[in-house]
Amino acid sequence: MKSYKHLFSRALAASPGRIHFAAHSHHLWPDASYEGHLAAWDDAALLADRKWEKVFGEIIPEAQQHVATELKLPDPKTLSFTANTHEYLSRLFVSKWAEKPIDVLTSDGEFHSFRRQSARWEERGLIKRRIIPCEPFNTFTQRYLAAMREQPADIAFLSHVMFRTGLRFDGAEELASYASPDGTWVMLDLYHSFMAMPCDFSRVADRAFLLGGGYKYAMAGENAAYLHAPAGFAPRPLHTGWFADFGAMEGKQGEVGYGTDGSRFLGATYDPTGLYRFNAVRRALANEGLDTATISARCATLRAQMVTAIEAGEAGHALREAELLKPNATGSQSRFISLRHPKAVEWKTALMANNIYTDARDDILRIGVALYHDEADVGAFCAGAAKVLG
Repeated sequence: MKSYKHLFSRALAASPGRIHFAAHSHHLWPDASYEGHLAAWDDAALLADRKWEKVFGEIIPEAQQHVATELKLPDPKTLSFTANTHEYLSRLFVSKWAEKPIDVLTSDGEFHSFRRQSARWEERGLIKRRIIPCEPFNTFTQRYLAAMREQPADIAFLSHVMFRTGLRFDGAEELASYASPDGTWVMLDLYHSFMAMPCDFSRVADRAFLLGGGYKYAMAGENAAYLHAPAGFAPRPLHTGWFADFGAMEGKQGEVGYGTDGSRFLGATYDPTGLYRFNAVRRALANEGLDTATISARCATLRAQMVTAIEAGEAGHALREAELLKPNATGSQSRFISLRHPKAVEWKTALMANNIYTDARDDILRIGVALYHDEADVGAFCAGAAKVLG
């Protein structure tokens, strides 16, 4: 297996003894991101007040094209960017509010950003959640869609791949068939599928909102979140910032104007450095002949080796005794392995104390693989885990 450690030389050299298997939580930054980071600083110093002309004229269009290519979206201009997906949650939901609570169909596997915010909104009577359990895994997609057929929601919000278990939702096309500008809005969180597995949303691009970002598998770090907004849905978002009408800022200020494309969901001033890093990483991957399908296949091999090793007891008795979750019978798998055990957080803490990085969510220990791993890293993790946890 070819090594790609040279693409991550700075991050790997920064902590030589670290065994990092938490790319699904905080992906190590490739060298290209360092170059992108410096380019953002250089542009700010050189261009000063004119920096935003380059950001809007070159940096954002390049990032739009990269995301559109990755998701098979027909028009890159349906995309906008901001610091994090939580900002887009607020802009989307505020634009849907009316006199009665919003009926939201979701799952019990959503990331804390949505889980926390939606729970708070429900406390205030602004929304009403219908929560579909992720388990049993093999019927989740069917059960979620059955709930939509029985009672179409005002907003259907769920993750394409669940952050704790790696469960994949396979009903995007049927779900999007319920969507309309004045009716149901469909929102898919792609954070654990974007650049983690090949994705084609071309058939739902005209009906579904898609959210994601660069912090994980896009290897770009913070401040690189995106939203794809289908035409005709929320043409005038209620929660809005001056970037949503950036071209009119020097004109006479009167009515509240909006862009007619994805820019209508822009907020206000944010740090564009994440987009510089994202663009630099995408260019570096292209130069290496790497795309998501290639990286995903490589990581799938390492993931399978890790699973086999854990089941064989090579990572120790403790991990072998945990429940190894296998939520998807076929198709693309998440980039991490989920082990369920009451001691998951305790294990994560013990491993971290020995410079072995995983992460834990409640009773699930997650072990993630990435482009910077090879077979030797799998062996090193297993030996380390066996020594630390027994």
